Amino acid sequence: MRFVTTSAVVLASFAAAACGGSSSEDTAKSTVCNARADISKQVDQLTALTPATFTTEAASKGLSAIRSDLKDIKNAQSELSDDRRQQVQQANQEFSGKVQDLVKQVFRSTSAADAKSQMTTAFQGLADTYKQTYARVDCT
Repeated sequence: MRFVTTSAVVLASFAAAACGGSSSEDTAKSTVCNARADISKQVDQLTALTPATFTTEAASKGLSAIRSDLKDIKNAQSELSDDRRQQVQQANQEFSGKVQDLVKQVFRSTSAADAKSQMTTAFQGLADTYKQTYARVDCT
């Protein structure tokens, strides 16, 4: 009876693998790529803000979502292959530094008009940093 149970577990494992069962690396890659896609979406929304449409709430919401995505990526990167892990770590370091600077800047500006102008420029810089970092991470 024990042999039958063990055999069933082994066969189920092979079946899952043959049907595209995911390894921890596949799961980590999926986590990274989903977070990367959300970062891209958030960056697009932030860069769409103009001085006329900018609100601290909208900026904070977008930056908070990005920080959450960066945390997800950081937690998943240890399961990635060496090459992908190195690529993701480098992107995470560069991009998260830019995000931290922006978070500080959102609440530090002197006047509302100056803040709106500075932030729309800063969000464009964030988009440029995204293109140089996470946009290059392979999700194929």
